[in-house]
Amino acid sequence: MVNETPDTPRRRKLRPTRRGRLVLLIAAVLVLGVAAAVLVPLLTREPERTRSLVVPEGWRASQVYAAVDKVLGESSGTTEKALATADLPLPAEAKGNPEGYLFPATYPVTDDSTPQSLLRYMVDTAVERFGAEHITAGAQRNNVTVYQTVTIASVVQAEADTAADMGKVARVVHNRLARDMPLQMDSTLNYALNRSTLDTTAGDTKIDSPYNSYARKGLPPTPIGNPGEQAMAAAISPTAGRWLYFVTVAPGDTRFTDDYAEQQRNVAEFNRNRHGAGNG
Repeated sequence: MVNETPDTPRRRKLRPTRRGRLVLLIAAVLVLGVAAAVLVPLLTREPERTRSLVVPEGWRASQVYAAVDKVLGESSGTTEKALATADLPLPAEAKGNPEGYLFPATYPVTDDSTPQSLLRYMVDTAVERFGAEHITAGAQRNNVTVYQTVTIASVVQAEADTAADMGKVARVVHNRLARDMPLQMDSTLNYALNRSTLDTTAGDTKIDSPYNSYARKGLPPTPIGNPGEQAMAAAISPTAGRWLYFVTVAPGDTRFTDDYAEQQRNVAEFNRNRHGAGNG
């Protein structure tokens, strides 16, 4: 303990003067004003808009490009042109064409989204899904590449009338490839002609196109659409069977056979049904 002596000066308490109190008050007001100026824009700023881009199973790349243009409010053709700068992680076999790798799903779209960022999102998703071990193993088991498996799946997606038929359609594709038979799939002609129809003419089967699977053997050079997971599953694990032909004679009624004469009878029934529907 320290005792004070008469010579020890007393400590004086500091109190602000009237001018000092005024200065402190002004400073406090200024600080509050700055804080308010920062806070008000934060409170009044509109929340970022979040929309969705829905890519259905089986859509072609051209349909996806149009949907991206629409959801972003871009002029037609913008997304397709953006391919040049999108830096997509596609397999070498694709040669820069993302057909088959614009994975069907629902994607979030924000104010920061661009055609390039959405395309990368889709392709990244496809590369991740298609790179799964069971898909690579299935491709090796079928003696095809993963890219060729995606191509087969795209044909299955376009041809199968129902999900239950996908495995059988995939088997027809594999059986025809194994026998060195042309696939003779109308879906590949439709892709070449940029259309979707059930009616194929003799003239259609003679068009000069690498996608004409009536005139050319083997798989088309690229996928003909963007397949979903069910079609991919069918492509790697097709249903066991000897089928070489199929035709959907009526909705929900697809006939599979390995007998050409039976196929001809089924096709005749399909034509009668189409003719009857046209007259109705």
